[in-house]
Amino acid sequence: MIVYHIAVYFDVPEDRRDAFIAAALEDGRNSAADESGTRRFELIEDEERPNRFYLNEAYDDRAAFDVHARGPHFAQFFSLIENYAQGPTWLIKGTRIEDPEAA
Repeated sequence: MIVYHIAVYFDVPEDRRDAFIAAALEDGRNSAADESGTRRFELIEDEERPNRFYLNEAYDDRAAFDVHARGPHFAQFFSLIENYAQGPTWLIKGTRIEDPEAA
């Protein structure tokens, strides 16, 4: 099974935290509901930097991620955060390697 992963982070001004959280969660909900290749969409707050947020996402394959990146939910998310969020800063972009020896 091919699974394509991405992880990015955004730094957000303190006074825009709630707006960013709402936009990211909406993007995740809508992507999971409307994009069949979306497997996981997580929003994670940094433990030491409370205004840094990570998006940890998984897709069936690179093509499914490309569908997401060209889709309306992705565009809506970036239009909502573009005036205040710094990022995305890429941390991971690639395909998981399966262990054929694992049960």
